[in-house]
Amino acid sequence: MKTLLAVVLVCGMFALGVAGIATAAGGGGGDGARSSAPVKPEDPQYGQGVKAIKAGKYAEAITLLDGVVARDGTNADAYNWLAYATRKNGDPAKAIPIYEKALTLDSKHRGAHEYIGEAYLMLGDLVKAKEHLATLNSLCTFSCSEYRDLKKSIEVYEKNGGKSKPAASR
Repeated sequence: MKTLLAVVLVCGMFALGVAGIATAAGGGGGDGARSSAPVKPEDPQYGQGVKAIKAGKYAEAITLLDGVVARDGTNADAYNWLAYATRKNGDPAKAIPIYEKALTLDSKHRGAHEYIGEAYLMLGDLVKAKEHLATLNSLCTFSCSEYRDLKKSIEVYEKNGGKSKPAASR
């Protein structure tokens, strides 16, 4: 009886030790992020800016997103949306450095690669657009919408000899 009790105690302690190791190693699934880490709240103007873009109010979105990036210069998504609104508002040349800032912050930002490629097409720079298509090809394991959309824009551009460029506002 004492032997059985000793075995049960040893097994229990072993199980607790393994569970402790799994917890210390970040076990339990998920993306590896610590669940106790504080979540940074979204800037309300960011959401308003995206909403303005979706409503086709690009000038309004630019004002809102300028404020967001002024407060948080590390927000690649905000820079991407700011550049998108700038391009859609008719200034693809001004959008390029804003997309580049987004890509400096997040070199794998698929949306920024797609949209900067479209901006380059608007400016007649097929070579630069294709560079971003190649980057998307390497980022998208089994294709992705950003790759397919930019590829389609490039194909239309090439088919029409550069006469058909992505519209500022579509």
